[in-house]
Amino acid sequence: MKMEEGKPTIQQQPPKQVRQIKKTKIRPSQIALHLALIIGSLVMAGPFIWMALSSLKSFEQIFAVPPVWIPDPFMWSNITDSLSAMPFGRAYFNSFYISFVVVFSQLLTCSMAAYAFAKIKFPGSRFLFVAFLATMMVPMQVTLIPLYIIMDNIGWVNSHLSILVPNALFNAFGVFLLRQFIMGIPKEMEEAAVMDGANPLYIYWKIILPLVRPALAAFGIFSFIGIWNNFIQPLVFLSDQDLYTVPLLLATFKGLYVTNWPLMMAGATISVIPVLVIYVFAQRQIIEGIALTGVKG
Repeated sequence: MKMEEGKPTIQQQPPKQVRQIKKTKIRPSQIALHLALIIGSLVMAGPFIWMALSSLKSFEQIFAVPPVWIPDPFMWSNITDSLSAMPFGRAYFNSFYISFVVVFSQLLTCSMAAYAFAKIKFPGSRFLFVAFLATMMVPMQVTLIPLYIIMDNIGWVNSHLSILVPNALFNAFGVFLLRQFIMGIPKEMEEAAVMDGANPLYIYWKIILPLVRPALAAFGIFSFIGIWNNFIQPLVFLSDQDLYTVPLLLATFKGLYVTNWPLMMAGATISVIPVLVIYVFAQRQIIEGIALTGVKG
């Protein structure tokens, strides 16, 4: 058959080339590295796994020799008994609202201080920043007695204000973390804003804060975990059980002669769930914030 004039001819497509899949060779060093990481992960997660399993054991199974790893039977009643034995609902509310207030306050105050140290030049800024970081080397136990005397003089002992105010207004690690990130922001952005008539407060709120969100997220998660697990300050400042936080309430399970270990393990497992959930869903922000801070610093 002849092809009609004016119609394009159908070109024959070349046959498909078969792609060869290169097999990657697994090196012995990679196997050793992965085995070391797996063993290290099991060692790090071992105490948490043992705590979670012990929360479902009886008292005899916890101290059995040889150790009993899998509960038989599963004592699910330990969880409900631990929640009803102590006012955990009130303690959870106290821990949550203290943590959120402190985290929000630290994000605000630390970001403002970090912006001042990174972008605003004033006499003695370097010396003041080094002195500010030097406070990180002072253990909290050293300043605990002077802090208690101050709180007692102003009437804040046995009040959440003794925990909220000192933690909300000061965090040297947060200032350092955010300062390193802010230093990586180009100066041209600030100069352009200044040319448009922006003041430092406007630049901080509209330009700096949106650009440091990864670092803010990472620091916020670290701050939440730290204040949620804070035990020494509530132990020293609080005496009323209605004001207890979750870590302090867990300590009441430990008696002088007899300790109800199954209920204590169940309460500890429940108390760590919020921190674990936040870390699982926000681990990307933690890694991104720390990595970007290290590169831009």
